[in-house]
Amino acid sequence: MYDSTLADAPAIREPLHAPVAHLVRGGVTEGIHYGSVVVLGERGEVRLQLGDIEAAFYPRSALKPVQAVAMVRAGLPLDGELLSLAAASHSGEDHHLDAARRILALAGLTEDDLRNVPDLPYGAAQRDAWIRAGRPASRLAQNCSGKHAAMLYTCTLNGWSLHDYLDPAHPLQQAIAEIVEDLTGQRTSRVTVDGCGAPLFAVSLHGLARAAARITTAAPGTPEARVADAMRDHAETASGTGRDVAALMRAVPGLLAKDGFEGVEVAALPDGRAVAVKISDGANRARIPVTAAALVRAGVDPALLTEFAGEPLLGGGAPVGAVRPARTLDPVPVPVPVPAPVRACA
Repeated sequence: MYDSTLADAPAIREPLHAPVAHLVRGGVTEGIHYGSVVVLGERGEVRLQLGDIEAAFYPRSALKPVQAVAMVRAGLPLDGELLSLAAASHSGEDHHLDAARRILALAGLTEDDLRNVPDLPYGAAQRDAWIRAGRPASRLAQNCSGKHAAMLYTCTLNGWSLHDYLDPAHPLQQAIAEIVEDLTGQRTSRVTVDGCGAPLFAVSLHGLARAAARITTAAPGTPEARVADAMRDHAETASGTGRDVAALMRAVPGLLAKDGFEGVEVAALPDGRAVAVKISDGANRARIPVTAAALVRAGVDPALLTEFAGEPLLGGGAPVGAVRPARTLDPVPVPVPVPAPVRACA
């Protein structure tokens, strides 16, 4: 049904990305990462935009908090660690796999009921250990297994069919599509298939930032607040030990953050300030320093973000440069009022 309160779907076009990060080696710019960035203020106003924040794009796993909200609205009763896993791109650590099994058990199901793509663990250490042990790829180890387990649990609670839960026409996916549009404030441009097999919706970067702000500013106890609380309280469950997105949430009080493949990051604060980043070439090395710079532009204390300034570039094993955000992301200096000169009495 047409919803007149929603903005039009973002245009499908080649995004007009801008330089957002430079690779500086020995004082010389060796490379440039292009992308787009949006920073929203407390009232949802755009404080900064670089590149093309209104073109249609795929947010990949950065959309998982929105999908989790949709499942909670549909009756998913999870909270805490298990709800965090439902919104996770997890590393495949033992506690991730155990949590996914617990969700499936609540639904009376097993790993065999999952329809995500079998894969090795996403975390490098976990993947290496998996390979050394000679273990094959599995659906449980794949980084989206928590989301898929939660999808199945939501289906069982609503009496929906299980075998086709990834079909875009399935009631679950229709419910998710409705919430994606509700939270982003715009109709979606296209539906495709994400890497894990679930439907993926094309939105704008601006819409993704709006959705994150809607989640973090929601009233306590609402589905949005439950998802935000779960992810912030269990940041390593939503990602993994040593992952930058977990470290970012630990570093900035109240911050909700979620990464996605192909250089996507979204982050929002409880007062509604939010940022969203898309690196056009999908480079992770640019994603975090650009996100950190955008958060500074949103008003986050730079002292909280020093560890996210960018990974060093090495020469002969020693640092000789770094990935640096573009100068267009530098903080804007606040002008200091100059008092008017005092005139002597005549």
